[in-house]
Amino acid sequence: MLYWLSQFSEGGGLFNLFRYITFRSGGAFFTALIFGFVFGRPLIDFLRARQKKGQPIRSDGPQTHFVKAGTPTMGGVLILGALVLSTLLWARLDNVYVWLTLFVTLGFGLIGFADDWKKVTKQNTKGVSSRVRFLLGLLIAAIAAYVATHAQPAELTNTLAVPFFKNVLIHMGIFFIPFAMIVIVGAANAVNLTDGLDGLAIMPVMIAAATLGVIAYVVGRIDYSEYLDLHFVPGTGELLIFVSALIGGGLGFLWYNAPPAAVFMGDTGSLALGGALGVIAVAIKHEIVLAIVGGLFVVEALSVIIQVLYFKRTGKRVFLMAPIHHHFEKKGWAEPQIVIRFWIISLILALIGLATLKLR
Repeated sequence: MLYWLSQFSEGGGLFNLFRYITFRSGGAFFTALIFGFVFGRPLIDFLRARQKKGQPIRSDGPQTHFVKAGTPTMGGVLILGALVLSTLLWARLDNVYVWLTLFVTLGFGLIGFADDWKKVTKQNTKGVSSRVRFLLGLLIAAIAAYVATHAQPAELTNTLAVPFFKNVLIHMGIFFIPFAMIVIVGAANAVNLTDGLDGLAIMPVMIAAATLGVIAYVVGRIDYSEYLDLHFVPGTGELLIFVSALIGGGLGFLWYNAPPAAVFMGDTGSLALGGALGVIAVAIKHEIVLAIVGGLFVVEALSVIIQVLYFKRTGKRVFLMAPIHHHFEKKGWAEPQIVIRFWIISLILALIGLATLKLR
């Protein structure tokens, strides 16, 4: 919205700053951060008053989690509020990728909100049927994949870019949209599975988002993309503003989610943020790189899949408990120890992901 102030910048001047994505990204970050600080405590008080007993705790989970009983959930509303307001205020509203990312984020956020609402009102950990959530997620992802493929340059349509190789594109044809759907839905659910300890999911999300934001800015500029032998996707630079708002809102939330958490993100936040990572990766043609920078989420999801399949086949467990962060809890690791070590792993994976820009 504020981008339009740049039309009053003939001959330079203050309003000329609004032409620059970097300036508007900074504005989006601080707007979202301030939003989180200002509205965080009132929202927590409101959620606590409405939810009474807070998020129900799994009876089969680690015993240490029962001390968290009564903690309100749906804190993802704070992140989404900060994210949407800041993006609408600072991004160019004529950019298809901005609207596409907001659509996916809010779509998955609504699915998560319905799930959280049912859990809280029924005081049951099951929530909305997993099949219903999966089908609704696929619908949102299908629309997003279709729009993304038609917004990208013709030479990139229905193709998969391979990192570490110059100008390598795998033409997937009609199979690309189902593939993109899996990327988006998979990212949403992987982040959702990771969100099991105070602060565990939000920092890796911000780290992965920051990495994708840098890549989005680079591939959205023809000079940078040519220099680094990347595929130029015009318009994706505006996603850096969305990512900056996500990081600002995420930090505002983490202020209250740091151990011991005053509020949980809930599926409202985890599904929305995971979906956002997925659609950004599809938009900038870096789906494989997402699997690298979001490697922590991949491992968390794989640990659940392996556990379920192995148990059905043998009646035994590979991990003491899945997702894998619970496995380490069962082994005696303290919660902050797990969280910080997982943050470190996320940062290392992000640096590897950024290395794909140059190692070609």
